[in-house]
Amino acid sequence: MSTAALSGIRVLDLSRILAGPFTTQLLGDLGADVVKVERPRVGDDARTYGPPYLHDRNGQVTPEAGFYLSCNRNKRSITVDHSKPEGAQLIRELAARSDILVENFRVGVLAKYGLDYASLQKINPRLIYCSITGFGQEGPYSDRPGYDGVFQAMSGMMSVSGHPDGEPGAGPMKVGVSMVDILTGLYACNAILAALHHRAATGTGQYIDMALLDCGVAALSHYAQNYLVSGTPAPRRGNGGFGGIPSQTFRCADDEIFVVASTPKQWSGLVQVLGMPDLATDPRFATVSARIANRDLVLSTLGEIFRLRPAQEWVRELEAADVPVSPVNDMDGVFANPQVRHRQLKLTVEHPDSGALDILRNPIRMSGAPLARYEAPPKLGQHTHEVLSQVLDKSEEEIEKLTAGGVV
Repeated sequence: MSTAALSGIRVLDLSRILAGPFTTQLLGDLGADVVKVERPRVGDDARTYGPPYLHDRNGQVTPEAGFYLSCNRNKRSITVDHSKPEGAQLIRELAARSDILVENFRVGVLAKYGLDYASLQKINPRLIYCSITGFGQEGPYSDRPGYDGVFQAMSGMMSVSGHPDGEPGAGPMKVGVSMVDILTGLYACNAILAALHHRAATGTGQYIDMALLDCGVAALSHYAQNYLVSGTPAPRRGNGGFGGIPSQTFRCADDEIFVVASTPKQWSGLVQVLGMPDLATDPRFATVSARIANRDLVLSTLGEIFRLRPAQEWVRELEAADVPVSPVNDMDGVFANPQVRHRQLKLTVEHPDSGALDILRNPIRMSGAPLARYEAPPKLGQHTHEVLSQVLDKSEEEIEKLTAGGVV
């Protein structure tokens, strides 16, 4: 029987909303025991980010928002009031028995309760402590709050997204998904895994300072590098790319498709399907550099032809010619896609309220340590008694006292 990659690793999750919980969900998917600490009676703010909310077996609305469900599977939820001395002590005891701690409080908040890295490192030198904030631990903006849309604007991501100037609806545009949160979660998870490897060699943990602004800027990748090389900001190109031409959406008679035909073979296949084989040798179109130089002419010429027939007809013929193409799917189209279905990217798990709950599968595929555990996101405080008794060895009397005092 295979063992999960992070089996035996415990994560203390003090984060909420998206970037932090997404980080810890990834670690949980990889096999770590993630203990999610939430505020008594209130919980993670993301639980209220609805509608939509999950419905129970009787069709009644539950307190579980879809937003919360998206990033909290494979965790155990406990409630602890860290503002009470007894609550802060419980978290210190859990930190002493954990390998990783992830938090996304504003800079300096946890230090008030002795829950900062400097304090916890003294009781657990092997602890890997990851702080996720908007702007990082230092700098003129470090004490500011921040949210994904702010970082998409500030990082420049919005400036390179959206329709070009002069076109209908032109202007900077936010990516629909909370992309900076998701990217920060991916960067943070990578950093934590690297820190685990470093700890295996040195025996000591370390502090990780992750900032959403940093991750947003870093994600600009070739857009930023092209600017640093040329000094010229990239223009917005809407649903078009910056590589070979075409790499673009085209409006068909009824819908839109996305087509890429940058190589000579793909270009030849495309113009054959379009019924314009002469474009394969036309000097204005025949090479990638020529098509880039004549971008507007290429796109207008192809656009006129694509509008003549329905999207699915073009998709079938272009696929047969080995030209990369896809309909522009809505969510129904995504989950009806035969490849998505074959890869089982939608899984069904058992939730204590709703029974069956559809969730997304983690896309990581590993042969030696497959990601096989998919437990439903926990209800608020679902595992408080279990963790206090099993992890911290608290007696029934101690747990009852903590409960009566509003600590848990």
